[in-house]
Amino acid sequence: MCVQEENDSGHDVGRLINMISHQLKRQMTTHGDEDALTNMQKLVLHCIMFESLEHDVYQKDLEKEFQIRRSTATGILQLLEKNGFICREQVKEDARLKKIVPTEKAIGLRKQILRNIRYMERLLREGIPEEDMEVCIRVLEKMSANLLGNEKKKGDNES
Repeated sequence: MCVQEENDSGHDVGRLINMISHQLKRQMTTHGDEDALTNMQKLVLHCIMFESLEHDVYQKDLEKEFQIRRSTATGILQLLEKNGFICREQVKEDARLKKIVPTEKAIGLRKQILRNIRYMERLLREGIPEEDMEVCIRVLEKMSANLLGNEKKKGDNES
């Protein structure tokens, strides 16, 4: 049993978030070629596929979206490119900049991925009143901002 501190509600928030994250990863359904990808690669691919419908996507966008380092993003994108899910195209305005474009192989998975996302969202929200979901989302966003602020402080202290 976990040790409780005084004035502690008995809930270890980090542990609970980690448990839910692992449960989500286990329940994500995969199909065909997508099976060869890690969960992080799938999340990045999904983001590229849907964001690219609205605007050009660049590596720095993914780094920001997933709060990952440049080297991590580079590795993920190299594997997605090697597996034929994305290609990188030079931008006319800046030869150093490359936009990330989903391939036909990835686009063929779009409908299935969208169905899976909608299913998981319904499952997660089942039996939870909308007002509670709004509070949950606000709290999770604030927790993420707290962690990001702490990362920036650590980075500033190391400089």
